[in-house]
Amino acid sequence: MKIVVCIKHVPDAQSERRIEEGRLVRGEEDVLNELDENAVEAAVSLAEDSGGEVIALTMGPEDSEDGVRRALQMGADSGLIIADDELAGADVVTTARVLAAAIERIGGVDLIVTGMASLDGMTSMLPGALAAAVGVPALTLATELEVDGGAVTIQRTTGTLRETLRAPLPALVSVTDQANEPRYPNFAAMRAARRKPVDAWDLGDLGIEPRGAAVAVVEDEERPARQAGII
Repeated sequence: MKIVVCIKHVPDAQSERRIEEGRLVRGEEDVLNELDENAVEAAVSLAEDSGGEVIALTMGPEDSEDGVRRALQMGADSGLIIADDELAGADVVTTARVLAAAIERIGGVDLIVTGMASLDGMTSMLPGALAAAVGVPALTLATELEVDGGAVTIQRTTGTLRETLRAPLPALVSVTDQANEPRYPNFAAMRAARRKPVDAWDLGDLGIEPRGAAVAVVEDEERPARQAGII
C-alpha cells in the first residue's frame, strides 16, 4: 500500500507571528504543524500494520524540508517538497491543485492522509479541496481508521453523533488530534532519517502554469492589546 501524508511547515503557534505585505512571515521559528503529527502517526501505523510505504509531501519554501525531516524521523520512508517562488501566498485552491498534481505524478497512491487543519490558517478546507482535485472520496475528521479489503473505514464524532464511514481505495482521510498519540523519535530514528531520500519539484516538474492566488489579503492590522477584565 502506498500512502501519501500531506504535511505543512508553519510558524510556531507560541511565537510572535507577523503579517508583511499581506502574507504571514515564514522562516522564523517554523515547525511541523502539530495536527499533522497525528496524520504522520496514522500513516506510519497503517504501513507498519498492513505493509507499504509512506511518502511525506509538502508544498512550501525550501526550509519546509525541516518539517519533512521530522516526518521521516517519525517513520515516513521518503519526502517530497514542492517549492516554487510562484507559489508564495497560494490559497487553498492553488495548494490543492498543486498537491493533486504531485500525487498524480507519484502514481499508484492508495491513501492520502492529512491533519484536520493547519495551525496557521485553521480553515480545515484543504482535505476536501484536495480530495476533489484528485477525484477520490473524502473521509474527514477521523478519530479512528483502518484499512481492510481494499477499503478504508473511519469513526468520527459530529456533535452528539458517532458515525462510521467507509469508502473504497483510493481515498483521502483527515484525522483529528484524538486519533492517536504521535510518537517521539528516538536517537536511532533521527539518525536513520538523515539517510532517507527527499526530492524537490517545482511547477515545471508538475506541468503547471502559475495562475496566482484567487484570494488576497485586502487589509491587516495588529490585534489590540488585551484589556483587563472587570471584576
